[in-house]
Amino acid sequence: MSERIPVDGASPFVTFNRDEWAALADSTPLPLTQDDITRVRGLGDPIDLREVDRIYRPLSRLLDLYASAVGGLHDATSAFLGERSRRTPYVIGIAGSVAVGKSTTARVLRELMARWPGTPRVELLTTDGFLHPNAVLKERGLLQRKGFPESYDRRALRQFIADVKSGVPEVHAPVYSHITYDIVPGQVTTVHQPDILIVEGLNVLQPASTRDLDETALAVSDYFDVSIYVDAEPSDVRQWYIERFLSLRKTAFSRPDSYFINYADLSDEEAVERASQIWDSINAPNLARNIAPTKSRATIILSKGANHQVESVHMRKL
Repeated sequence: MSERIPVDGASPFVTFNRDEWAALADSTPLPLTQDDITRVRGLGDPIDLREVDRIYRPLSRLLDLYASAVGGLHDATSAFLGERSRRTPYVIGIAGSVAVGKSTTARVLRELMARWPGTPRVELLTTDGFLHPNAVLKERGLLQRKGFPESYDRRALRQFIADVKSGVPEVHAPVYSHITYDIVPGQVTTVHQPDILIVEGLNVLQPASTRDLDETALAVSDYFDVSIYVDAEPSDVRQWYIERFLSLRKTAFSRPDSYFINYADLSDEEAVERASQIWDSINAPNLARNIAPTKSRATIILSKGANHQVESVHMRKL
């Protein structure tokens, strides 16, 4: 059972059910079409235009208000100090389990926020690019713990976010391939001083590790202006993971260059057994030990039901 946010007066969060949250949407037309949603949603995620309208349009508007408020504070502070420094990017972190739909959340928010007048330049980074290469993971005995905090180059990821937040004109990140299941040699993603940077990953809300501390003692999340945790019951996420695994047999797994090509010919029964084994031995422990405990550190929590729909939204009180 996943941890539930307390709803009494002692909670640092205010909670909206689905209908209450949807009512926050103003009369601004939804700037996305169903074709847009189909393009950005993840495999196995049935998000549709109604879900985007009821949940993600109000959320994007709230984030736009947050970003605008920070921009106003920057202008007021610059005027007070007599400076003319350029405003640095507003950084949004999105965390959650494997298969919970955080990638779809990140892509939908990118599409929506890029359509608000004050934030036309929105870029998205997934932290997969900061996984150690497979050769390094094998050498350290971590290949079967890919996705756990220790499988990432956390120092490099933290430096990347620090550079973006410091206003460096171009910042580069490695590229990860879900087909080859490894870092792509020689390829980089470049971020060019966006208005907003969305950072999506399993462990982006992790506090600084005592094994990883340097003179800064900072975590990636210390550079976020706002953070979102996508939540669901572990039993539901397990089922979504298995369903996604079954779908991948006919797509990514079947490619000749796929790391998982041996899974392409599994029967349904064999595929369910293998996916269940992977979930129970790797993803479930990572969720329980490393990911779920960071939920309470988020600014906003999206709680999903078994049908993938967001049933409630928890916002940290200001």
